[in-house]
Formats: sequence, structure tokens, C-alpha cells
Amino acid sequence: MDITQNYFEFLALPVTYQLDLQALSERSRELQKTLHPDRFSHLSDRERRLSVQYTAYLNEAVSTLKNPLSRAQYLLKLEGFDTFSESQRQLDPMFLMQQMELRESLAEISATSDPAAELDALRATVEQEQASLREQFDKYYQQSTPSSFEAAAVCVRKMQFFDKLGREIEALEDQLFDE
Repeated sequence: MDITQNYFEFLALPVTYQLDLQALSERSRELQKTLHPDRFSHLSDRERRLSVQYTAYLNEAVSTLKNPLSRAQYLLKLEGFDTFSESQRQLDPMFLMQQMELRESLAEISATSDPAAELDALRATVEQEQASLREQFDKYYQQSTPSSFEAAAVCVRKMQFFDKLGREIEALEDQLFDE
């Protein structure tokens, strides 16, 4: 095992955004069986430490690659684009206006006559936008040019907005219906 490899290499998976999640899961289970620290309990301290490091790296890799947003960020990181930190990249004013409107809708949901239906409708909008952005990201990423990677990075930035909005929808749903 080599934790200097990127996650795709470590898991013996193709470097692609459209990842086969079933293959990821199967490969993860195989490696978990091989690397689990309990299998190394009778060996030296060094070998036990390495097992723990490999397992931690495996868990980090699987967590990153399972999530569409973090997978996109990681793919761009491999290409030298940092999308993890706050971006100075200016987003389309129409997109930002849409985000403001969606957040206003979210803020008003608890005052509506049917908050569950409103949450479902807003969640459907967010999921549709996320699916569209994922398709755009994949298209740009596959082109593999500096300008297409820049466009893919803009998609990731937009995906971050929708990811956050999705978490806010879940939080409001918990607040309204889990009391």
C-alpha cells in the first residue's frame, strides 16, 4: 500500500467524475479486510501504526470519492486547482440572485400553510440544480484543458452554494418536524 498515491490509484479505480459507486464500495470492503488494524495486532508497533495510517487514508479516500462535491473538488485539486478555500472568483450575478431568492424562500417556509410541501418543492429544485451542475462539471472536466478546468471550478463553487442550501433545508426540516 502506498498512501502517496492519489485516492483513485490507492483504490485502483479510474480517475473520473462519473465514478462507479458500487465498485468503490466493493474495493473499500476488500481493502478494509486487508488493512484492518486487528489483523496486525500480533505484529510490530511499526506495522500496526502503518495499518492504522492505511485505514485512515482509505476512510478519507472513500468519504471524499463518495460525495459528488468533494469528488469534484478532489479531481480539480489533482489538476492544481484549489476549490476548498474561499474563492475570489466572481460568480454570475443571475446565479447569486437565484441563491438569494432560494434562501428567502427557505426563510419563509415555516410561515406557510404547508411547510412540508414547500420544503419538498425547494429540495426538488436544489436536487435538480445539483444534477445539472454535476453534468456541467463532468463535461468540463473531461475536456481536460486549462480553460475547461477553470469552468469546472466555477461549477464546483456553484455546487458549494447548493450543497450548503441542501444542508439548511435538512436543518429546517429537523427543526420543524422533529420536535
